[in-house]
Amino acid sequence: MTEHSENSSLIATVKYCKIGNVILESTKQLGDVTIAYETYGILNEKKNNAILITHGFSGDAHAAGFREHEAKPGWWSNMIGHRKAFDTSKYFVICSNVLGGCAGTTGPSSINPNSNNPYALDFPTMTIADMVHCQKKLIESLEIDKLLAVAGGSMGGMQVLQWAVSYPEKIRSAIPISTTMKHYPQQIAFNEVARQSIMADTSWNNGNYYNQPHPERGLAIARMIGHITYMSDKSMQEKFSRNLKDKDHTFKFTSDFEVEGYLKCRGDTFVKRFDANSYLYITKAMDYFDVSGNKFLPNAKNKDIKFLVISFSSDWLYPPYQSENIVKHLTLRGYNTTYVEIKSTYGHDSFLVEIKNQTKLVIHFLEKVSKEVLYD
Repeated sequence: MTEHSENSSLIATVKYCKIGNVILESTKQLGDVTIAYETYGILNEKKNNAILITHGFSGDAHAAGFREHEAKPGWWSNMIGHRKAFDTSKYFVICSNVLGGCAGTTGPSSINPNSNNPYALDFPTMTIADMVHCQKKLIESLEIDKLLAVAGGSMGGMQVLQWAVSYPEKIRSAIPISTTMKHYPQQIAFNEVARQSIMADTSWNNGNYYNQPHPERGLAIARMIGHITYMSDKSMQEKFSRNLKDKDHTFKFTSDFEVEGYLKCRGDTFVKRFDANSYLYITKAMDYFDVSGNKFLPNAKNKDIKFLVISFSSDWLYPPYQSENIVKHLTLRGYNTTYVEIKSTYGHDSFLVEIKNQTKLVIHFLEKVSKEVLYD
C-alpha cells in the first residue's frame, strides 16, 4: 500500500496473515488459518484511526484501488480513497476476505493439513461470528486495540452487527448498511434454491470436484438467482425493459431477451472467481445468523458505540423495515443511533452504486466519531 495524491490511483496489495488455530462456534478446531487482507492509508502513531470494512457475500479483500496488472478496481473504490467517504488521508482502512471464502482466506478449497487435499465438505460448519472472530485476530496482529469504526453492507452489515455483539469493547462506531439482524424465510428460500442448483450439478460430486470439472453450470445458475434479488423491478425495467438481443422476434429457448443475456453473463463470469463449496458454506452461515431479540446487545457494557444505520427504499432483499428493526433495538438499549433510508431505484445493489448520499452521511458521521478520538 502506498500513500497517494488527490489525482493518483490507490495502489492495492493483498497481504496474508496467519492467525493459527481457531476454535469455531461449533467447538471444532480449524488449524493453520490464513486471512487475506488489504490496507489503505496510514495507521497513525496512536493506532486509533483504523476502520474495518466488511464485505458482502461474494466480495473479497480487494475493496479499493487497483492491484498491479489488474484493470478492475476494488468493489467499493467509489467509497474508499482520498477525500472519499472512508478518507484514506485520515483513516487506516482494512478489508479482509471472510473465513470460508475463496480469495486467499482459509475455506473449503484450501488444503486440509490432515489430508493434504482440499477440505471440500470436510470443512467445518462456520458462522458469521466465526468470521468476525478471525477478523478480530487479524486486527490484534496489527496491534490495533480498538477500531474507530466497522462498516459494511449486506452480509458485511451482518458482520458489523456481530462485532457490536461479540466485541463491543473493541469498536467505537458501527455502520451497518442494507442488512438485517436475521434472515427471514424468503431470504433463506432464495439461498436454498441457489444451493440446490449447485448440488444438482452432475459435476458437484458431493463437493469433491477439485481435481475434475467443477459444477460451473449449477454455480452460474445460483449466481443468476442472486442477481435477480440484488436489483429492483424498476431498475430492471429501466435497464432492460423487454428488449431483445436481436430484432427477428423468433421464438427460441436461448437468451434472446437482454435481461436473460445479462444474467447468463453474470453467472458465467462468477464461476471464474468463486468456489461452489464456499457458496454453500457462506450462504448457510448467513441463514443461521440471528442477533435479534435478547441476543442483540442485551448486556453490553460499552454504551458509547455510535451507530449509523442505512437502508434503501427499493431494497427488497433486505427491506427498510429490517433496518428499522435494528434501529428500534438500538434505541431501546440506549445507543446513539442515526438512521437514514435513502431513496433509490437500484434495489439491494444500491449500497454499491448510490455513492453521493452515502458519502455525505459517512463523512459527517465519522467526523463526529473521530472528533472525540483523534483530536482530543
